[in-house]
Amino acid sequence: MIHPIYKKNNAKVKKLPDKAKAETWIEELFYWIFSIGEVYSEPDFFLEKERQLQSDLTELLKNVLTQTENTEKTVHQFFSELETIHSWLEADLETVFNFDPAAKSRSEVLVAYPGFFAIAIYRLSHQLWILNVPVLPRLISEYVHSKTGIDIHPGAQIGERFFIDHGTGIVIGETSIIGNDVKIYQGVTLGALTVSKDKAEEKRHPTIENNVIIYANATILGGKTIIGSESVIGGNVWITNSIPPKSLVYHKSEIIIKNKAPFPEPLNFVI
Repeated sequence: MIHPIYKKNNAKVKKLPDKAKAETWIEELFYWIFSIGEVYSEPDFFLEKERQLQSDLTELLKNVLTQTENTEKTVHQFFSELETIHSWLEADLETVFNFDPAAKSRSEVLVAYPGFFAIAIYRLSHQLWILNVPVLPRLISEYVHSKTGIDIHPGAQIGERFFIDHGTGIVIGETSIIGNDVKIYQGVTLGALTVSKDKAEEKRHPTIENNVIIYANATILGGKTIIGSESVIGGNVWITNSIPPKSLVYHKSEIIIKNKAPFPEPLNFVI
């Protein structure tokens, strides 16, 4: 007898990419694109690894694309864009190294900076998104989310020389648009004002123009919200309206400092 839960699952669930294989593939692709490790000192190994990565992507796509020719075409298109993506990532890496005084070397940024890793995997998953690959880009982005605490939807549009500092708790929604030379700190949310299925095809997330800095725990919401170029958004602010270029936005709170030394006993006078 067939279990009723199996019947329901079999009727609804289509083939999906192997989650573990997808995670392994994107990690290996990251290491390959930057030739991290002694094995890449041999050019023949580099080319052999490329063929393996192409084969692995083909297998992953077979479960989400229906026609073999579409799968082969998508793999070819994806790998043909990697040189351009690599150039963008080199600029991102250089930005991190130049801007962060704690970064001691390029190698340190490559292997130890979660913000850069999140940007790199976003750019790769975004290319799959552009090629209309279902499920796999989200699977990859959620892997990075679980690994770094940084949640970047693969549908977001992010410009050149993007910098994430620390990064934990950052959320960048699907229809966000981010310009060039933008810097974002931990806890920043670029989100939607409302969550409704009938708004799925609308722009729900903000636009951040060029040369903007957004400090920790700022929340910016709404598809019509535009942060003008060269603005600085301070920490802990809540923004739902557009901000003109070259603005400084900050949250003002009262800070009271008291001396922790014991208060002296009062003097009692008897007259």
